[in-house]
Amino acid sequence: MNEASPIPAGETEPEEAPPPQQMARMKGDLTQGPILRTLLIFSIPMLISNVLQTLNGSVNAIWVGRLLGESALAATANANIIMFLLIALVFGFGMATTVRVGQHFGARDIDAARRTFGSGVGFCLLLSVICGLAGWLGADALLHALGTPGQSRIEALDYLRVIFVTLPLGSLSLMVSMGMRGAGDSKTPLHAMILTVALDVILNPLLIIGPGPLPTLGIAGSAAATAFANFAGLVFQLWTIYRKDLPMRLRGAELGYMIPRGNELRYVILKGLPMGAQMLLVSSAGLIMVGLVNREGLDSAAAYGASLQLWNYLQMPAMAIGSAVSAMVAQSLGAHDHARVGKVTEIGLVTNLALSTLLAAVIVVFDHPLLALFLGGDSPAMPIARHIQLVCTASFVIVSITMILTGTLRAYGAVVVPLIIMFLGLYPGRLGFYYLAYPLIGSEALWWAYPVGSALTVALTLAYYRWGKWRAAFDL
Repeated sequence: MNEASPIPAGETEPEEAPPPQQMARMKGDLTQGPILRTLLIFSIPMLISNVLQTLNGSVNAIWVGRLLGESALAATANANIIMFLLIALVFGFGMATTVRVGQHFGARDIDAARRTFGSGVGFCLLLSVICGLAGWLGADALLHALGTPGQSRIEALDYLRVIFVTLPLGSLSLMVSMGMRGAGDSKTPLHAMILTVALDVILNPLLIIGPGPLPTLGIAGSAAATAFANFAGLVFQLWTIYRKDLPMRLRGAELGYMIPRGNELRYVILKGLPMGAQMLLVSSAGLIMVGLVNREGLDSAAAYGASLQLWNYLQMPAMAIGSAVSAMVAQSLGAHDHARVGKVTEIGLVTNLALSTLLAAVIVVFDHPLLALFLGGDSPAMPIARHIQLVCTASFVIVSITMILTGTLRAYGAVVVPLIIMFLGLYPGRLGFYYLAYPLIGSEALWWAYPVGSALTVALTLAYYRWGKWRAAFDL
């Protein structure tokens, strides 16, 4: 670790590291104890949070579609594309903050962890305010660029402007959650997510239709419900942090840490940008695939849409375990326990493969009733959807290996090469295979592009993990 520097006037003195005999009792410590048990206890709340968030989006879409019609539903879909691009940036900076907080927390340098947490939160809050203002002013132009249908554009504009105005609330809530996870606490964000989802589901229809004394806000009511729910989740997290005096609380002069500056801000930006770019790559490749599938006709498009719904859930174990591995490895690095890093990665891989394979088997075996939830049992798209599941589902189990290894690489600060690998797997791999194979096998090229792209991504990631110099990226 770096030597201590003189403390500027007005700032609090860093807390001393607890004596060795007390280290095991530090709340949120992921560096000790049985690895599998720690991994599961930490990752399961994140898995539940992911499921709840996905279900919440589905329920809200049902409310909008049923109460306001297809035009409003299309409006929210167009607006959400724009919002995803912004959230991807915040998520990347949040992951960088999580890693750095974990490294400092593992080193028992609580003050440094708070400095990182404050810098990450302050920077993303400032960024979200700027984006919110720009989005409010440019929302109409963005929708026009997307080619939003005229009948949906007015509704999409109303929805999007509320989202942009309240963007800082969602960003702040996300950053607090990710900072808490870096300090080893995944339960508080889960409890906040439960509250957020419950309020969002209840308030959506109430603010859309405005029964009794409530105003009728239409599609803007859906956006307002989400914003209020996010605010409630944020307040709950902050209340819990200060009530329990959790490590990431900022008091007095420590509140100045929220002014973005110094090496911590530099780390958050330099590491966060490639992480956010990975999400943008996945999103852009997904949009291209949707366009290619749409060319094959309505039945193929419906079958693919239903399959995407199932694949969202299939990826959740790897996402949760990958995030848990990243936090555990970051803390182990901070504690200079490099021997534990390999064990965490290995156990994370085995656990992920077991859960992902089990879930994939359930999806394939019970594909008809699961797909019927979205298509109906007698839909002409059903045979196509079942075929897609047989060809593509295993590819998500394969690529889940990458998510776990990337979690370890991310904890070391190695983020550029994984971004390049992601690009190669999605574009030359998946889309390149499609364009080469389509003249030979037609629409089958769409589905086989998934396992081909996944195999390339995993092969490159394994090679980099085995022979790359990613360990040199670690600097604390």
